[in-house]
Amino acid sequence: MSPRSCLLLPAAAFLLLLSSPPSYAASKSEADAKAGALLFRDKGCAYCHGPGGIGTKKAPSLVNIRENKTWPPEQMTEQILNGGDKMPPFRDSLSDEEIAKLIAYLRAKHRPVPPPLPNDATPAPPPSPSGP
Repeated sequence: MSPRSCLLLPAAAFLLLLSSPPSYAASKSEADAKAGALLFRDKGCAYCHGPGGIGTKKAPSLVNIRENKTWPPEQMTEQILNGGDKMPPFRDSLSDEEIAKLIAYLRAKHRPVPPPLPNDATPAPPPSPSGP
């Protein structure tokens, strides 16, 4: 084996390793988006924002929020945690992991559709703000 080929093999292996994480990250992101779709349906988001975030009289559409530069993930997190306008805070009812999955869902290029609720049940209402 020549000295040159000895150098190329580690470089090729390194490039192969570099190319692997994005596909893993993409599949993790897909899994998070799917989990986020279920959370959106089951944790009260769909009650106000409508199925898939299409918007209702109660809350605005979230369909194009991914493209809205004024709503980066940090701003979405802040809104979910603390609420605002008519939106209640979800700080006490969602974990950090759940919030991350909701944001993965909202920012997904192709949002997954959760399976229908059993027995045509309606989405759960959001938690009521805790009073004094």
